[in-house]
Amino acid sequence: MGTQWGMSRTLLGMYLNEHLAGATTCVDLAQRLALTEGEWAGNGKLERIAEEVRHDRAALVETMAALGEPVRRLEQWAGMAGARIGRLRPNGRVVAQSPLSRVMDLEQLRLGIEAKVAAWRALRARVTVDSRLDKGRLDELIAGGRSQITRLERLRSRAADELLGGALG
Repeated sequence: MGTQWGMSRTLLGMYLNEHLAGATTCVDLAQRLALTEGEWAGNGKLERIAEEVRHDRAALVETMAALGEPVRRLEQWAGMAGARIGRLRPNGRVVAQSPLSRVMDLEQLRLGIEAKVAAWRALRARVTVDSRLDKGRLDELIAGGRSQITRLERLRSRAADELLGGALG
């Protein structure tokens, strides 16, 4: 039984560190979008989402600490390196920001947030067997993530309409 618990804890730590790498990438992407597309989005929309994403990453680190799972720095660095390499994708422009980049970045951020909500839900399902998890806090994080997804979808849809003339929005 002890070996099985040890394995489960190791797998939980691996799972959470994978999500932390994704959260770190999302923070970087959200901050970059707020900087490059904040004026386009208007009313501080992307700035608020970036701030929320930063808080959610911090909540994940706190949750990992409560569960006794260490942050693995190498995985964080690998995730950030992969995200930066991903920015090199063709976007139809050499130097200037492309409307295609806007759409792709909004879609990527939305997917990252959907993954984050899935992780919160997975942890929420463990509340009955792990008293270190805070049910109310997880419910708040899930609701916040859903709100972020809704707001990002409005922006993504608008960006896609602008890019594609309403064909796929």
